[in-house]
Amino acid sequence: MTDVVVLHHKIHGLDPNDYAETIRQSRPDLDVVVARTPEEERTYLAEATVATGYQIDSDLVTASETLELFACTFAGIGHLPLEALEAADVTVTNASGVHGPNVAEQVLGYVLSDVRNLRRAWEQNERGEWNHFQGGELRGSTATVVGMGPIGKEIIARFNDFGVETIGVRYTPEKGGNADDVVGFEGTLDAAARSDYLVLACPLTETTEGLVDEQVFGALSTDAMLVNIARGQVVDTDALVSALRGNDIRSAALDVTDPEPLPVDHPLWSLSNCLITPHNAGHTPEYWSRCTGILDDAIDETSLG
Repeated sequence: MTDVVVLHHKIHGLDPNDYAETIRQSRPDLDVVVARTPEEERTYLAEATVATGYQIDSDLVTASETLELFACTFAGIGHLPLEALEAADVTVTNASGVHGPNVAEQVLGYVLSDVRNLRRAWEQNERGEWNHFQGGELRGSTATVVGMGPIGKEIIARFNDFGVETIGVRYTPEKGGNADDVVGFEGTLDAAARSDYLVLACPLTETTEGLVDEQVFGALSTDAMLVNIARGQVVDTDALVSALRGNDIRSAALDVTDPEPLPVDHPLWSLSNCLITPHNAGHTPEYWSRCTGILDDAIDETSLG
């Protein structure tokens, strides 16, 4: 009898077999299998109490009489057959929070590289050129982080460690948080005007789509930096290109773009004040261990607990 079935979905290039092994080490009392083919999925889901992976077929959910829990290995769950899962009385968890430390470190990497002018250092290194240049200092600056979920809170914590004044933007500012100042989304423009760094760490919603537009770029100082690790559509791409070309802001670092993947002939690639990474801030070697921690807690609430 199968207790836990790991569906064979790769996340950030990580092997789901390693995920299964991590679960086995954490819960040696359970029978954990990996479904490598559609046929194995049908077989194991027909008898498993718990399934975990990126997605799950609605027909298999409906057909199962034993499934109690689906642990999604992704933070978002909008792609799941939620109606089928609810109808089958299957609890759903997600991987919210697993990305926090690594994404926060990538944001700080972008910012420190920019403030210390390390791109120039790398360029001089390629040329074998010894030529002194100036760098700035992060301490004493101001950073606004839009979105105060698990990732946003981690980013704010890193900035706090560096002596940065922080402003957090969230839907419910009355809940406060770990930023020095917390405002609602209606305060985004004012926060941008006060900031040296504007970091986007929010989900894509009707409120956040196109949030950073020509008006926001106009409010930012010419020495400001934009960092986007949220979704590409949170930023008006044409307005961003215009702001970077016109030196309306100093620089941008983007782990997400609109469109994505970014076409090779897109103007953002040609801008020296724009750093682009291929949506890889979410990768961490600790991914499966953090997913297992979430899964452990959820299993305790099932008949296997």
